[in-house]
Amino acid sequence: MKNFKTLLFITLMSSLCLTAQNKDTKKADKQFSRFEFVKAAESYNKLIENGKGDSYVYRQLAESYYNIFNTVEAERWYAKALESSQEPEMIYKYSQMLKANGKYAESNEQMEKFASMRPADDRATAFRKNPDYLPKILERGKKFNVQNADFNSEQSDFGGTMYDDKLYITSSRNDNRKTYGWNQEPFLDIYSMAQNSDGSYQAATLMNDEINTRFHEGLVAFAPDGKTMYFSRESYFEKDYEKDSISKVRYSQLYLFKATKLGSDWDTVESLAVNSENYSVKNPSISTDGKTMYFSSNMPGGYGNFDIYKTAINEDGTLGEPQNMGQKVNTEGQEMFPYISSTNTLYFSSNGHLGLGGLDVFYTKEIDGKIAPIRNVGIPINSNADDFAFTIDEEAEEGFVSSNREGGKGSDDVYAFKKLQPLCDVLVTATVLDDKTREPLSGASVSLYDAEGNMIVTKTSNADGIAEFIVECEKDTELEVTIDDYDSKKVVVKGSNEEEVNVQISLDPIEKLIIADKIELAPIYFDFDKSNITAQAAFELDKLVQIMKKYPELVINATSHTDSRGPESYNQLLSQRRAKSTQQYVISKGIDESRITAEGKGESDLKVKCGQNCTDDEHQLNRRSEFIIVSGGSETE
Repeated sequence: MKNFKTLLFITLMSSLCLTAQNKDTKKADKQFSRFEFVKAAESYNKLIENGKGDSYVYRQLAESYYNIFNTVEAERWYAKALESSQEPEMIYKYSQMLKANGKYAESNEQMEKFASMRPADDRATAFRKNPDYLPKILERGKKFNVQNADFNSEQSDFGGTMYDDKLYITSSRNDNRKTYGWNQEPFLDIYSMAQNSDGSYQAATLMNDEINTRFHEGLVAFAPDGKTMYFSRESYFEKDYEKDSISKVRYSQLYLFKATKLGSDWDTVESLAVNSENYSVKNPSISTDGKTMYFSSNMPGGYGNFDIYKTAINEDGTLGEPQNMGQKVNTEGQEMFPYISSTNTLYFSSNGHLGLGGLDVFYTKEIDGKIAPIRNVGIPINSNADDFAFTIDEEAEEGFVSSNREGGKGSDDVYAFKKLQPLCDVLVTATVLDDKTREPLSGASVSLYDAEGNMIVTKTSNADGIAEFIVECEKDTELEVTIDDYDSKKVVVKGSNEEEVNVQISLDPIEKLIIADKIELAPIYFDFDKSNITAQAAFELDKLVQIMKKYPELVINATSHTDSRGPESYNQLLSQRRAKSTQQYVISKGIDESRITAEGKGESDLKVKCGQNCTDDEHQLNRRSEFIIVSGGSETE
């Protein structure tokens, strides 16, 4: 009996090999192995049309569509392949395609099958913890009235520290400064503005050359007596930097300094002892009693990239040992821009805590040495963009927050706010506008997603640019907006108890993604060790497809990069597969294959050279795709 079973197994495997790969599938299999999934799908389809389809061909066809995120066809052919196979991983992929196509009940059925076959799989465990993933939508009430400040420029402006009837901000509006390559704006300087009796502000005044240099200066904070000002500056000024031996690029840190007031001006700038050429320290804030400084740093021993720290300010002005604010405040992401208010409430910005997107403003208190729960300040202080540098006069209930949200005057703007009482509701009204003209956009596709990323419903904006959704309270949701000739956008809607929540979604022309010789998309993320196109990747790549259809002479080279984990040779192959999948997705959307090439870079061109000490965020920055304009770029100008 044992020999019979062994013989039967060998016979079955031989039969599978014969039906799996033979002279009929040779062409399609070769295309598939070269990651030419569009051509492979065409070839497998031809085999089926000629009556040569079997479970192997059905699966390969499904896999081809899966890798270019053609969810409808992938669902169809996975279903066909599963008529004669119950392979767990194929069941899982089938469930994901059903889910992507809005068939949640059917998807759940397949996930139940998968979970019963592989109960220890993390995906199965997560599903069984939350099988009822259909959305119940939440929007928390507005707590503040926020207005774009009149003094913003067309450059970057942020901060908002009030002291002695003057407002201090950081700005790149000084056109006499050298341009910074990161964002093609002048280097940052510190400005002050006197406040008028009616609450308006006089023209911004550049602070003196003891404070401002030809390098970046950052946010300021004051000692309670007004005699000491703390601020951040690049370490280039101290001649502390590292120079890459190959690229010759110099890398600096951010240092903290203090200046002493002499008469009506500032002088005697000193570097603080907390500075180190091995890490950055920035964003100072001083407690009301003047005894504690809060700041952010990426010094060793933290929980993430930048963490919030505090340190004692001694009577002689020296600093004590920095203390990390702990894991409740700090995450594996970034925590920055601390502000300690007169009520000892610690406000800070983070992309590691649950928020609306980018950096959000959070708050907490330290009571008897313990950190109170971390709470999101909510909308409209927070948006789907970066929101930071929050300061507040607790008695007057007004302050400032900075943001790079849509609708601003520059890349970063300062917003003035007034604290309000929150309300609650269940109606989300989305208004889609042209960001430049502020005119409503009709015919936009507005899709509602739950917090787990499941699409609930899609509506079309009316003549007034409005699409309305009835939702449940206390669940986060996301709106995805697409329309021809505009950059698609996703906007997180935070849960609320208001009767009505209005979300204004301003769309930029698609051309704004064309920057110099590149198409600048949001990061194209792949699952770990995978190369198939995900829903998030498809959302971004559809923007590339839209641009290439609008400009038919455009030729693109799609490059894929990995992080430095794993063998170099393996990373090279992985990046090539990802680049090919990217190329194949674009081709599947109607772009001629001659107009897009694929190039895997592996770990040969790391964006962040962090060696063996990379954080997860730094690894993610290295795992990226870039879209370089090879030719035809002049037609977009």
